[in-house]
Amino acid sequence: MNGFMKDYFRTNGLAMGWTLILLVGFWVVFLIILPQIAMLDFSFRPNLPPPEMGGPKDIHTLDNYKYLIYGAQGSESTYNIVDLSVFVRTLIAAVFVTIFDLVLCYPIAYYLGQSKGGGTLRVLVLLLIIPYWINEILRAFAFKIIFGDSGVINEVLMFFHLVDSPIDFIKMNVALYAGLGYAYILLMIFPMYNVIESLDRNQIEAARDMGASWAMIHRRIVIPFAKPGISSGCTMVFMLSAGALAAPQILGGPSSLWFTQRVYQWFNMNGNWTQGSAYAIVLLVTCIIIVLSVMKLFKVNMGDIGK
Repeated sequence: MNGFMKDYFRTNGLAMGWTLILLVGFWVVFLIILPQIAMLDFSFRPNLPPPEMGGPKDIHTLDNYKYLIYGAQGSESTYNIVDLSVFVRTLIAAVFVTIFDLVLCYPIAYYLGQSKGGGTLRVLVLLLIIPYWINEILRAFAFKIIFGDSGVINEVLMFFHLVDSPIDFIKMNVALYAGLGYAYILLMIFPMYNVIESLDRNQIEAARDMGASWAMIHRRIVIPFAKPGISSGCTMVFMLSAGALAAPQILGGPSSLWFTQRVYQWFNMNGNWTQGSAYAIVLLVTCIIIVLSVMKLFKVNMGDIGK
């Protein structure tokens, strides 16, 4: 550790080194750790009016978590079917979006990483980045226009007489999944591109000279080498998809409630911050468990993701 710090300060200088440490420390402590601790404490508190907070009724309880599982007391259902189904559906949808982005972005990352560079590569990277200069909410509304009843896709399909009436892409959640997949494409491409770029092309050429097919080359050489980038990209896309709010609010159909929308409703519409905190903590912990389990299944270390 001492050797690492010496190299760190030698590279960045004493003033810049301490500045970076303080800025990162402030970000991690005050903008991540402390808010999460406060929300965790909130999740174990009853929903009380402000005058009663801190009084004898303000005790730790599991009622907020019980509500997520069993629903309100006296309800006809044994379990909170609505919220639990929304929770499971959100996680499954996040997995689907992650797989979709991985399949879509892997060939792009491989082409960018193994190309010889030049003006074409810079133009391709620029074309990937430029759309993200636009706010995420505006991009979501653009997708709603594209997939709407009178949007570009329906107009083209009807112009070529492929369909007789507009397809309701919003109700079918096609617009939602497409919007979420597009929103996090860069977070999937660039981690893989960063790793594949350092892959020695001679390994691929040697495998081709020995008669290996492209499928075997990717399965035996490229994918194992790119595993850190794939893991990093999948982790970010899954976590952000499961925690997305803007895209589900704008692109979601009438029956596509997202779990983050339930959290938003508890916080802002119902004014029940303790219940919203419990829902948010459950989503966060579940996502972390899923990510760590998948990392263990595919034998990926935490250090690999940080590369």
